[in-house]
Amino acid sequence: MDDTKFPAFPALVRAVSAPKTKPEYLDELHTFVDMFCGIGGFHQAAASFGMKCVFASDIDEEARKTYAHNFGIVPVGDISRIRAEDVPDHDLFCAGFPCQPFSIIGKRQGFSDMRGTLFFEIIRILKVKRPKAVLLENVKQLKTADKGAIIARMTKELRDLDYCVDSKILNALDYGLPQKRERVLIVATLAPFDKFPWPKGDKPMKPLSEILEKKPDGKFFVSDRIRKSRLATHKSEFKPSIWHENKSGNISSYPYSCALRAGASYNYLLVNGERRLTPREMHRLQGFPDSFEIISTDSQARKQAGNAVPVPLVVAGIEGILNAIRSSETSRRSKSA
Repeated sequence: MDDTKFPAFPALVRAVSAPKTKPEYLDELHTFVDMFCGIGGFHQAAASFGMKCVFASDIDEEARKTYAHNFGIVPVGDISRIRAEDVPDHDLFCAGFPCQPFSIIGKRQGFSDMRGTLFFEIIRILKVKRPKAVLLENVKQLKTADKGAIIARMTKELRDLDYCVDSKILNALDYGLPQKRERVLIVATLAPFDKFPWPKGDKPMKPLSEILEKKPDGKFFVSDRIRKSRLATHKSEFKPSIWHENKSGNISSYPYSCALRAGASYNYLLVNGERRLTPREMHRLQGFPDSFEIISTDSQARKQAGNAVPVPLVVAGIEGILNAIRSSETSRRSKSA
């Protein structure tokens, strides 16, 4: 990969416009960096709070192109080649670091997998930049990987940098998306907290009918053979529904989607048992608005959506961080009064 196409910061940055309205406590966090940024789930969420992205990084060239097209900032490449000193100062450090070492789909080798060591690239940068807050995301299996030893090590590494740390598994279904996608969020703040104020996951699920396109292209429909085979083995009580085929070949259906996967078979998820999800539908299932432009091929868009973080989960994490900082500052002021 030729990283000369993606010049070193700061030449690559163009300001991101902020929404007209901001939470009244936004003054605590103004800027963020977006590591392992993918197509920008973290960016979409943080920008909705009026924050400005000052640096982004991802090793995938196609994802970088999509990110640059939508957010006006070109991510640099391999994080291991970025000097911590070259990362601009920032308030919030965001990273959806690679999940394959901990995923149920992968071999679950944890830190013995080279990709697992990318967490320590995060620590390397945090040691130098010391942002006010950190928000990390990974698959839920991280919580139990190596009987909890891996997340315990990560927590210790962050606490050794004087961060107050908490983690929790959140499900996109509980935050308004019709997708069962469980992810662990790790939050860390320099502001102390006794109990992290996780937002309640009580948002009503958007109906699947609002996600699905009315007239999808015919290329997304499966063959008659596959359709008849599915209908012969399963009857759904939901309409519309997304049919899910597990690794054993068993079919189930729900009024929501099971987790999108970048490397799943084309027929892993089928709408009403007859067609694949379109790229726009997959992005909607991850919480991206229709204003987000899909510029890649269908296969790349499918991969990018499957690797993305659900935007509402990041919003929940940021809300919690902002509330924790605000509560800590209020407590500090009352004690000094």
